[in-house]
Amino acid sequence: MPAQYQVEGRNAEAISASIESGVRRGLIDVGSSLPAIRLLAKTLRVSPATVSKAYTDLRHRGVIETAGRRGTRVRHRPPVAAPRSVLRLPVPAGIIDLSDGEPSTALLPRLGPDIAWVAQRAGSPIGYAGAAAMPELMDAARPRLAGDGVPVDDAAITVTSGTLDAVERLLTTHLRPGDAVAVEDPGWADLFDLIAALGLRAVPVAVDGNGPTPKSLSAALAAGARAVVITSRAQNPTGAAVSPHRAARLRDVLGHHPGVLVIEDDHAAELARVPLHCVGPVTGSWAFVRSASKPYGPDLRVAVLAGDETTVARVVGRTRIGSGWVSTILQRLLLRLWHDPVAAEQVTTAAGRYDDQRRGLLDALSARGVQAQGATGINVWVPVPDETRAVGVLRDAGYAVAPGSLFRIEAPPGIRVTISTLTDDAVAPLSDVIAAAAHPAGVGSPSR
Repeated sequence: MPAQYQVEGRNAEAISASIESGVRRGLIDVGSSLPAIRLLAKTLRVSPATVSKAYTDLRHRGVIETAGRRGTRVRHRPPVAAPRSVLRLPVPAGIIDLSDGEPSTALLPRLGPDIAWVAQRAGSPIGYAGAAAMPELMDAARPRLAGDGVPVDDAAITVTSGTLDAVERLLTTHLRPGDAVAVEDPGWADLFDLIAALGLRAVPVAVDGNGPTPKSLSAALAAGARAVVITSRAQNPTGAAVSPHRAARLRDVLGHHPGVLVIEDDHAAELARVPLHCVGPVTGSWAFVRSASKPYGPDLRVAVLAGDETTVARVVGRTRIGSGWVSTILQRLLLRLWHDPVAAEQVTTAAGRYDDQRRGLLDALSARGVQAQGATGINVWVPVPDETRAVGVLRDAGYAVAPGSLFRIEAPPGIRVTISTLTDDAVAPLSDVIAAAAHPAGVGSPSR
């Protein structure tokens, strides 16, 4: 924590508010360590129990986290409004940014023609009573999901404002603060932050190239996890995709826990060019979420959610008493995009380009003795012995990558490299630097 910011307060509530204020104003950096409990207690002249209570409150609200030997630190995405530059460190000029985990804006469909098409056919304005999930969109979604093997014959379907919106509503309607959620490790950093903000506990599940490992999932469920989130393909950050054999084994594990909520995340959707293998439905509560943001653009905040009738009804009901509905304008736009051959071709082109970029980097790293992961998606996960050193070596060479600490709970160290904007001529020099960064300090990269 910056030395110039002084935490204040004589009771737990005031101390908690002071730290939150520092985060909100950008005076305490995200990811920075907080003083040890006894040290802060001595500075403020309060009891260690008072500081401990303040830290507990902040932890329950997802503002801070315990970081093992590194003590207590501010989460990288705390649920506190802050200056944008605080939430994501700027990449210096001249540095190639491979850290953001986002699709290339140059490869996203141009939405202007489709927006114009929707505008021309908007018709009369819709009032509050008429706004809901559009039947036409649901009718179009069902065969699209079924075509990928999603078991939707008896499923209910609705829409949400993106994947995280769907997951939040699913968790809040099934779980209570303090409940445990089984999550992939390494896994999606935003999901970790959401779980913390909801006052839930993340229980790590190991991941390999075929998805969550059955043994680790079984252990998480035995430890009391009441929900599990599984990425179908293009897992962030490892690129894992659930194989048919792995899906069957995960079904066997989950079959012994009928009360668990199973959430399947297919965020890459049309960008993932590997077959989809659903795990559910196998328990009493199941949901499958497919976002439009990755293939069509982050600003298209629409996701299709399929699941059992009770689960979907709870999400719809929770939406009605909150935001109300997903904009019918966005729903119409997604429906139009699904039927637009030009947009479909642009998505196909992007998917092919991402596959080429990812495979090119993986092949180059393999030739240098670095075994990285990235079977699908727009990210490559590289195991390293020292994340801080690896990130520093790459930054010194002109590349910004994401430290694995953002995506890990118990998993070994690594770095995430986003390939969406990687050019062909940058693959070889980047691979050279990663190979150097992936080996312990003082050990040279293997000769090619």
